[in-house]
Amino acid sequence: MRLLQDTNIDFISQRKIGYFLSAIIILTGIVSLFWRQGPNFGIDFSGGVKIRADLPANNSIQEKNIKNQLEELGYSTPNILVEDNNVTIAVSGKQDVGSGQKIAQMLQEKFTISAADIEINEVGPSVGQDLKWTALLSVLWSIIILLIYISFRFHLRFALGAIAAIIHDVLVTLGIFSLLAKEINLPTVAAFLTIIGYSLNDTIVVFDRIRENQNVLKKSTFIEILNRSINQSLSRTVITSLTTLAVVFFIFFLSTTGEEINTFALALIVGVLVGTYSSIFIATPIVYLLHERRAMST
Repeated sequence: MRLLQDTNIDFISQRKIGYFLSAIIILTGIVSLFWRQGPNFGIDFSGGVKIRADLPANNSIQEKNIKNQLEELGYSTPNILVEDNNVTIAVSGKQDVGSGQKIAQMLQEKFTISAADIEINEVGPSVGQDLKWTALLSVLWSIIILLIYISFRFHLRFALGAIAAIIHDVLVTLGIFSLLAKEINLPTVAAFLTIIGYSLNDTIVVFDRIRENQNVLKKSTFIEILNRSINQSLSRTVITSLTTLAVVFFIFFLSTTGEEINTFALALIVGVLVGTYSSIFIATPIVYLLHERRAMST
């Protein structure tokens, strides 16, 4: 028994509901970004010091204890995460040379943590700025290359629909990260690039079916072809999304490898959900609108 078999839903006629929902989510995210004065970049992009340390067995170390010690050293706004067996300390912005060693020494003296169990990662502000631009360019170049590829494989209006869906997915994910005050670091950028690929994959599946149906259903209107194509690919799209989400949810809820992997998994969860939605309610309806505009101009 196939999931969502033989559906006959008029998705294109309901496109305005999708536009409205997307507009609300994106505008809320943009307001949040302005309110927080931009994305919450981690030390990978803003520079700073990040320290991870394995805690002694049966420890009773709390975040407030570490925060008090850091404040005595002059670090007033550190990000501290104490988990079962480890602690992560992040201090963003330009720091003095040797800041990481100073914090590591404090952990050894005040909390009896072995030096071998402490990992120090320091990123200068200039390096962080370079990484930020490199990450931005990687996203932009991926979008440009995809635009060229889809234009050759299908048609320009299909490419514009796919790119609109990709930009939509990135904006929604970025907005949700801002609302949740989640850091954006290098693994997060990798997640964004994965989201772009996933969204494009879902969209191309629908576009391939549209192209096939245009050759078969010659007596049908374009809106009928679009709706039929979406319904025919709906089962495959939903099953793929559910199996992908099952793995990503496992990483998000059960992984103990640190906050960065958790954030990476969160970005993928949002991206898979939004990517599935946008291939139906953003990419294909935009192809329809561009087709109608072209028909009216001829």
